[in-house]
Amino acid sequence: MNKNILHAIFFDKEHHWDSLVRIHKKRIRSVVLSEVDKFHYCGDVRKGFRLFVCEGCHDVKHVPIRCKGKFCPTCAVGESQRWSDMIADDMYHTIHRHIVFTIDEGLRDLFLLHREELLKGLMDEAANVVKAYFRKKRITPGIIAGLHTFGSQLEFNSHVHMIVTMGGLTDGGKWVDYDYIPYKLLRIHWQNAVLKLLRRTLTPKEKKKAQPLLQNAYSKNAEGFYVNAPKRSRTNVKALLQYISRYMKRGPIALERIIYYDGDTVLFRYHDKRTNKEAIKIMGAKEFILSLIRHIPDKGFKTIRHYGLYSRRIKKTVQKVVRHLQEKMTKLLIRARKMAQPKKWRERITETFGIDPLKCSKCGNYYEFKGIVVSKKGQLTIQYANDWDARRYLREEIERIESEKEKHQQRKAEAQALENLRFDWEGLRQRAQGQERELYLSSMQGSGRDST
Repeated sequence: MNKNILHAIFFDKEHHWDSLVRIHKKRIRSVVLSEVDKFHYCGDVRKGFRLFVCEGCHDVKHVPIRCKGKFCPTCAVGESQRWSDMIADDMYHTIHRHIVFTIDEGLRDLFLLHREELLKGLMDEAANVVKAYFRKKRITPGIIAGLHTFGSQLEFNSHVHMIVTMGGLTDGGKWVDYDYIPYKLLRIHWQNAVLKLLRRTLTPKEKKKAQPLLQNAYSKNAEGFYVNAPKRSRTNVKALLQYISRYMKRGPIALERIIYYDGDTVLFRYHDKRTNKEAIKIMGAKEFILSLIRHIPDKGFKTIRHYGLYSRRIKKTVQKVVRHLQEKMTKLLIRARKMAQPKKWRERITETFGIDPLKCSKCGNYYEFKGIVVSKKGQLTIQYANDWDARRYLREEIERIESEKEKHQQRKAEAQALENLRFDWEGLRQRAQGQERELYLSSMQGSGRDST
């Protein structure tokens, strides 16, 4: 399947995204419009590019600048900002447990409707539940929490993935390992925390309306909301970071899960947890798009947060203490940043395809970086050029691209005008058919009265 299949669903000749924006623009969040626009033009030289010239044959290569958007699956595969934020802090060389906090299915829509007020609170409450348990042991753990709003079928299913150090600092400043989590106890505390969060966040009117859902969520889950701990990782930090990334970095759907698109219908695979088997979901293209975009986080919202020893507020204070203690225990503080540096474009391409993109296929020499063009306020501008010839060439390229862009916009406007005309003509035709049917029925009724 074409790796750009998601791009086709949004922007092919059927114009599903344009149609949705035209119909629902007032209801679509501004951050969604912005992120989808980034995704639309990701890898398009009209939004900026780097210039490379072969040292031997002087062949020219344009490498488009990627959008690095939250919604773009191509950029998510690379080192996205969320992943960079997570590994910016060091990770302690100790056992880490992966814990998942879920909520009752009947409460999901409340978190969708009140996402601004509730989603951060959901992450905070999950961390508070873990910290409260460790506090009874007089231990402060390190916690990295990541919010997921999507389930395997793209439903809005808010839950928290958490990585927790199985150990931490005592009140006396000593490092203690700890490897037991009472999940039955955590479930009750987690359920109470979520229900209290909802009750103090919703307005009195909203609480009255949601009371049946809250009551049902409490009575239906006698043992509390589900808390799961799939795996733990010991001292292999590289494997740990890869494991974390699978849960905390991926978007709502991987491209390889989309198995069919015919311009109107989308089929994708998902794992059915009830049967523990692969299943197929069928959705209309517009329904599929709407299911995806609601998982785009609000502007400025951090989907990964740090608590306890990993909290940025206290990390610098305790880091020296922990390093000293762990050195005594022959456990060094691991520099996760150094072990998981984001790979550059050239390295990723070479690893994936086995071809160095900067080696000229014509003469065998290498391409040299000459300059970069970026988009500022919708206009292409030269950010850097390493010599006069490169600057002249880049100016010419900008003029050529801007000219092609104007022609493209003109063609798009003409196509939109034709589409609007077709839409208006179809409406007129339907109204005319309705009037003709009314006249026909009226004439039949009149004929009936005369006959009696």
